[in-house]
Amino acid sequence: MTTSTTYHPMAAKEVTRFILDQKPLFILDVRNEGDYNDWRIEGETIESINVPYFELLEGVDAVMDRIPAEGKVLVVCAKEGSSIFVAEQLAETGRSDIFYLEGGMKAWSEYLEPVKVGDLRDGGELYQFVRIGKGCLSYMVVSGGEAAVVDALRMTDVYEQFVAEKGVQLKHTIDTHLHADHISGGRSLAEKTGATYWLPPKDAEEVQFAYEPLQDGNEITVGGTRIVIQALYSPGHTIGSTSFIVDDRYLLSGDILFVESIGRPDLAGLAEDWVGDLRDTLYSRYRELSEELIVLPAHFGKMTELGEGGKVSARLGDLYKHNPGLNMQDEAEFRRAVTENLPPQPNAYQEIRHTNMGKITPTAEEQREMEIGPNRCAIHDK
Repeated sequence: MTTSTTYHPMAAKEVTRFILDQKPLFILDVRNEGDYNDWRIEGETIESINVPYFELLEGVDAVMDRIPAEGKVLVVCAKEGSSIFVAEQLAETGRSDIFYLEGGMKAWSEYLEPVKVGDLRDGGELYQFVRIGKGCLSYMVVSGGEAAVVDALRMTDVYEQFVAEKGVQLKHTIDTHLHADHISGGRSLAEKTGATYWLPPKDAEEVQFAYEPLQDGNEITVGGTRIVIQALYSPGHTIGSTSFIVDDRYLLSGDILFVESIGRPDLAGLAEDWVGDLRDTLYSRYRELSEELIVLPAHFGKMTELGEGGKVSARLGDLYKHNPGLNMQDEAEFRRAVTENLPPQPNAYQEIRHTNMGKITPTAEEQREMEIGPNRCAIHDK
């Protein structure tokens, strides 16, 4: 009798559906222990174990009793090759439900899931692009044959394909601030499409390229139906951080306010200088806004922040009740929370900042390496 050696690739898009649809999936992660502990695929119905690849070179017998007897098993590594080797060995035991992550954790880091946030007045639509493997969130406003993207990621082909499918023209790309945890796609997307690229000037003193300065009170109109994106200066994460109120209903908060935490002020080395700005934005400027606004942040830190369909959002009034970062009435306590005992800074964050300034031009592969790992823009991220 011959033994089956059937195993299959599973794309990041398919893994995302397991998480969002809350279907069980068992993961055997064969990266080294440090990489696994730092960053791995997680979800309410995801179970995973870590057995480094080098421990499986002589066979998988030692790990078989740790793998469920039934159900899909996904083998994960950094780039793909090691997981294929291990998946083949598992399949040789007679299992027909063995998969490997196509493209490895690099592909997982780059996948974007488009989620519709809602309809806007007069026929427009708002979409959130969830970078589920890294916790980044970007947005697209579509209205009257035009579109604007906020906090675009470097995977610009996703946005180009989306506007093509919608049959609209991209008119604006906007960054809420100079990012430090991921490489912005805003400028390159604007160059490809002829759109206008907007950036807060207080974050742009060292940039090496032309941009449209984003000022407090700017109104960027998208489409003939006048879905107005109103800029709101909100410093603290960076000195130029700018939020947006879209359609008088949604607050795009950038990296200032998240669903379960608040932004950190230290990624440019100026935490002591910016902590006062951060508190003023969160405890004064945002307090003046309607509590009915739906907050749409630029990041999430935990899978528990994913709501229906994968959407990350919360009512502003509810955040003032439940978000710990908005409930430190003692200013000294707040200062300590956002300047001391912070999580590690993002991988290669200085190089990422310099890339976003146009000072360096890394290759595509170098950019992937720079972004590997979780986002760490919030003070409570693990």
